[in-house]
Amino acid sequence: MKVLSVDDSAIIRKIIRGSAETLGLDFLEAGDGQEALNLLDNEYQDVSLILLDWNMPIMDGFTTLQYLKSDERFKSIPVMMVTTEAERANIVRAIQAGAKHYLVKPFTPEDLMSTMLECMGSTL
Repeated sequence: MKVLSVDDSAIIRKIIRGSAETLGLDFLEAGDGQEALNLLDNEYQDVSLILLDWNMPIMDGFTTLQYLKSDERFKSIPVMMVTTEAERANIVRAIQAGAKHYLVKPFTPEDLMSTMLECMGSTL
């Protein structure tokens, strides 16, 4: 199983990579939404979870989420927002647009891993 972290922060991607590897998951990463969509064109069948930041250059997380949920190839992949965007209205918008979970930065590795497992419907 693979997880895809989409975040413009290399540090956050590294933290998520560590949690994914602890859970025994393979890891893919992208620095913005457009890069993620390009990567998913070839990898989407193996991706079990997408962790998505909101505030990124080129294509932001909310736009990426909308695209993912409108494309037949990607819409069944669970998406977990992992972002500093903590405004309640935006959390509601993301959940209504199809995000399965919403984790606000900063977070603990334990919170990240348990939320990842919950989103994948797993208890590794």
